[in-house]
Amino acid sequence: MTENGLMIKLALAVDIRRSAVAASDAAVEEAQRQAETILGAAPRPGTPEWLQEDESGASLERQRALQLLCLRIELAAGLDGFEEVLMLRRAGATWAQISAAAGSSRQAAHERWGSRVLEVLDRYGVGELGGPVAGDDPPGHLER
Repeated sequence: MTENGLMIKLALAVDIRRSAVAASDAAVEEAQRQAETILGAAPRPGTPEWLQEDESGASLERQRALQLLCLRIELAAGLDGFEEVLMLRRAGATWAQISAAAGSSRQAAHERWGSRVLEVLDRYGVGELGGPVAGDDPPGHLER
């Protein structure tokens, strides 16, 4: 033990924000790795398997399935999952799909992440989300 418990004081007072972000980032990366292990690796770009998957639309399904599985893993690990939800919504996932992954009702998922997603996707407040965002938000969702 150091004089007057200096190590304890440091441990309780030091700014940990950067360390917390690093730990969270590592957890998200591990969730991604685990999801890829479960679903299997995507075909390598340019291979006949990749071309077939791309032409059939299966690559989009694979990506959405991977993101939904990542969300499930992140939530089970105690993470918020906001970035996954944001990417899912941007890729056209519905609140029903997101809520199924979150193990909650559609309404609960929308209440948890909806306003934060809207802030990012409609950052100018014009009511235009653009892209393939699924049109399954409840009535009045663009009202702030």
